[in-house]
Amino acid sequence: MTCRRVLLLSLFILLIPALATATPLADKVIEHRLANGLRLLLVERHDTPTVAAYITIGVGSVHETSETRGVAHLLEHMLFKGTTTLGTTDYAAERPLLREIEQTGSELDQLRLQPDPDPARVATLEARLKELQERHQPYLVKDVYSQLYSENGAVGFNAFTSKDLTTYLVSLPANKLELWALLEAERMKDAVLREFYTEREVIREERRRSYETDPGGLLYETLLATAFTVHPYRNPIIGWHSDIANLSLAETRDFLQRYYAPVNTTIALVGDFRAADAIALVERYFGGIAPGEPVPAVAAVEPEQRGEKRVTVSFDAEPRLAIAFHKPTLPTKDDYVFDLIDQILGQGRTSRLYKRLVEEEQLATSVAVYGAPGSRYPNLFVIEAIPRHPHTPAEVEAAILAELDRLRNTLVSPAELAKARNRLLTDNLRALRSNAGLARMLTTYQVLTGDWRYLVSYEARISELTAEDIRKTAQTWFTPQNRTVVVVTRDHGREE
Repeated sequence: MTCRRVLLLSLFILLIPALATATPLADKVIEHRLANGLRLLLVERHDTPTVAAYITIGVGSVHETSETRGVAHLLEHMLFKGTTTLGTTDYAAERPLLREIEQTGSELDQLRLQPDPDPARVATLEARLKELQERHQPYLVKDVYSQLYSENGAVGFNAFTSKDLTTYLVSLPANKLELWALLEAERMKDAVLREFYTEREVIREERRRSYETDPGGLLYETLLATAFTVHPYRNPIIGWHSDIANLSLAETRDFLQRYYAPVNTTIALVGDFRAADAIALVERYFGGIAPGEPVPAVAAVEPEQRGEKRVTVSFDAEPRLAIAFHKPTLPTKDDYVFDLIDQILGQGRTSRLYKRLVEEEQLATSVAVYGAPGSRYPNLFVIEAIPRHPHTPAEVEAAILAELDRLRNTLVSPAELAKARNRLLTDNLRALRSNAGLARMLTTYQVLTGDWRYLVSYEARISELTAEDIRKTAQTWFTPQNRTVVVVTRDHGREE
């Protein structure tokens, strides 16, 4: 038995009690499909009286058109506003006011798009919209979901939108699972998009804070917009500024009703319940919801990059840079190899880039390696670094490229390969130990790959990879013509 197999066997033994290995996981997951298309994944764990509940919808910013960019992120915000029975003091009285707010807001949006809008008419509509919103305030019950969950012992109530999917999550006492089903089923079938124009302004401010005035956000956004020419991965999840300003309530509602529906949804429940009872509960609350429309696949295919792309951005901040390479996505063999490359180059203080750039040569104050911006379609392998004064981005870039050439030309040692493999598997297994971690991974891989069993085969696929596989993958993808470089600096001028 090789040293690597001994290490993996030891890891397996340590984590068996937490159901954190692929083999028992395959036996523990119970699948159920509702007639409306909703997929339910269940794992019973009776060690604590809690349940992690994840609802993942296979729609994200990658599915938006030029008319709806930013809508998935906006809907993440809007779906906390309640339903016809939650978030309102009197929906019957509120409803006509909501219609009037939408009519006024829509007219104002259309007027602003005209080449030479009448300032007096704009001012009148703005005043009218403000007055209607003030009249609406008494009908609002703020943070209704958070309050209900908190009062019933739940924690971690949140949501996130990515390029590929949207997830709503919470962990709650096992005896409150029916409350979760009631709240989330009603939110799926009966959401009311309150405070639309107010929330749209909140998101515009979020964009200014996170991208337009933040050097890290600006670097990342510019990198994606430069590396991708055709594919919608080039667009920010939050949308461009003009996108947010012009999203209409009608477009947002249409996107919601089409896609945030059972046919695109996977639910994972992990924790203290009987599977038969949980299935009956989900059937009772979610089974009557209309299926919705399947999210269409993205037809755009990013053309092969045939030369280096390089952009310099002027910004009043310390210099920083990002280097990206196009790469295939899961479940291709090269995607598994990139998981190992990620460990070797950039994860931990003993990784190659950290040791060289930060510790030994002190060229940079930090270095980060990651995949971006999504996983459903071919994506990017990214290296970011912040130079340490007085070193320049050019010096840091040269050192990074030298390490990539080393990976292209020299085989990784058996010890370094084993270390990267075992650290990668340990990190993945650690994530599976918690109910929330397992629920998240089950829904994520079900949505992205069409089968949660990606988790089952992962350890075996990683264990099969060799040093030669790493070298071949590096030679294939770490090429000048496949490279995009973005530098944020105070000066547009060429570095000496």
